[in-house]
Amino acid sequence: MNPSKIAKENTATNGAETIIWDLSDLYPSPDDPSVQTDIQQLRTDIESFEVACKGNIADLNATRFAVMLQQYESILSAMGKLGSYAHLLWTTDTERPEYGQFLQTVKEILSELHQKLVFFDVEWLALEDQTAQEWIEAVELEPWRHYLVTSRQYKKHILSEEAEQVLSAKSVTSASAWNRYFDETLGAARFECNGEKLTEQQALSRLHDPDRIVREEAHRSLTDTFRHHSRTLTFVFNTILSDKQITDRLRGYPTWISSRNLSNQIDDTSVQSLVNAVTSRYDLVQRYYRFKKKLLHLETMKDYDRYAPVQKSTQVIHWHDAKRMVLDAFGEFHPTMRDIASMFFEKKWIDAAIRPGKRGGAYSASTVTTVHPYVFMNYDGRIRDVQTLAHELGHGIHQYLAAEQGELQSSTPLTTAETASVFGEMLVFRRLYDQQQDPQEKLAMLIGKIDDTIATVFRQISMNRFEDRIHTLRREQGELTTEQFDEAWAATQSDLYGDSVELTDGYRRWWSYIPHFLHTPGYVYAYAFGELLVLALFDLYQSGRAGFEENYLNLLRAGGSDWPHTLIGKMGVDIQDQSFWNKGLTLFEGMIKEAENLHHQL
Repeated sequence: MNPSKIAKENTATNGAETIIWDLSDLYPSPDDPSVQTDIQQLRTDIESFEVACKGNIADLNATRFAVMLQQYESILSAMGKLGSYAHLLWTTDTERPEYGQFLQTVKEILSELHQKLVFFDVEWLALEDQTAQEWIEAVELEPWRHYLVTSRQYKKHILSEEAEQVLSAKSVTSASAWNRYFDETLGAARFECNGEKLTEQQALSRLHDPDRIVREEAHRSLTDTFRHHSRTLTFVFNTILSDKQITDRLRGYPTWISSRNLSNQIDDTSVQSLVNAVTSRYDLVQRYYRFKKKLLHLETMKDYDRYAPVQKSTQVIHWHDAKRMVLDAFGEFHPTMRDIASMFFEKKWIDAAIRPGKRGGAYSASTVTTVHPYVFMNYDGRIRDVQTLAHELGHGIHQYLAAEQGELQSSTPLTTAETASVFGEMLVFRRLYDQQQDPQEKLAMLIGKIDDTIATVFRQISMNRFEDRIHTLRREQGELTTEQFDEAWAATQSDLYGDSVELTDGYRRWWSYIPHFLHTPGYVYAYAFGELLVLALFDLYQSGRAGFEENYLNLLRAGGSDWPHTLIGKMGVDIQDQSFWNKGLTLFEGMIKEAENLHHQL
């Protein structure tokens, strides 16, 4: 491995090579004495909590239960701080064995401690419905009301205390262990392109290159490496699919997606309505790619051409310029958004440098409400990386504002969790787009945005269809072969693209690198939910709806303190109206028409 060769891919010239986060607000280092001190304090606090509360919840009143919840939140915060630090540290260098060792040690300790807390959920859910409702309505418990209401929905899915402890103990060696193995396998993989050894993130980035030969070579390299690891990746997929099947059976969930929908606070019917609405408009995707094929002057649009820019620009956007673009767009919307985002830059809450061993992709980690979020990304100087920065900072602002709801109500369901991130992207895109005077550049920007929207809405729903197929097959037929995964992927992708894109034989294997299928089964439809919701919200914003900006920030501050449909309803959007999805899809169709009109004017 030649680290200097890997690192030179853009990062040496875009200013992000020095953008490395400072995790000391969590812990100074893995071997700092404060780590062991906090672990020991946790053991003491949990032991005291267990002695005082175990077996006694039914005998409490609302006031005493409120005190108990405060103690419980404090314990969860201390556990979350440890877990967040270990995970964030490891994702920046998955090849350092000491980081992997520290991560696993922390996971095992937290699993052991969690087993001692299992009684809380078991006893709370065993409480008589009438008593529970009286407590929920008590003024003393108002700060936790929505948490208490939603947690009661798990009453029929929770097991005995002993069974819950067993599952907790085994969790560190089940799905989470296989997820780590998956991440480390692809984190250590190198993708050879024209003599250069690239990370997965760098190879994927080349699919956006204006040179078709570069894109084709990146596609070949990615395909070859995925094929090389096929046996391992297929086994990991099968194992995690089976692990989820077992858990769902034990907990009594009727379908593979039911537990995800419950945690997202959305019913199965509403999710199916979203899926049906999007799949019924696959024609928009096919219309767009036929149009893009003409823009690119291609005889055949292949899968590695989908993200090709229509302008042959080699512009590298310096990190400082990306920072300015995002802060200006956020500040134009509301000064509070700019102020919070500025802290991420000034206080080193962002890790953007591409380097060997670092996990691909991007995320914003909320950590715990007593600290602050951290943003993780791989910045390589393209305009889409500016959008990624805006996306993750949107998450970060949401998490920062929602912290006031406390540990039990700050997190939002995945569906609304994507709202702030996609809205942040849209703010940056629209500001840059409206400032652009050159019609050719304007078209190029709009094409890039349409590409991203297709990836966020339509591709994610096609991936949901793939997930549905493999979970169903795994439960009906047992272990699946690599070829069965290939066939499921090819079929669901063909449904999406029709004859507008020629899917190569190698692309059949591209299911195997997508982490969401493993880390958070059922997650992907939340992206489509968030994107279509934001299109509707942004339409309201642009129409000049009075008080929109303050209402939007209040939505973020609310975190998970109420039902998604209630919080979003305050913005003037009814997500329970099934025709709502069609509004977002119509707005997306308008983007395609706008691109077609721009092209005709050139």
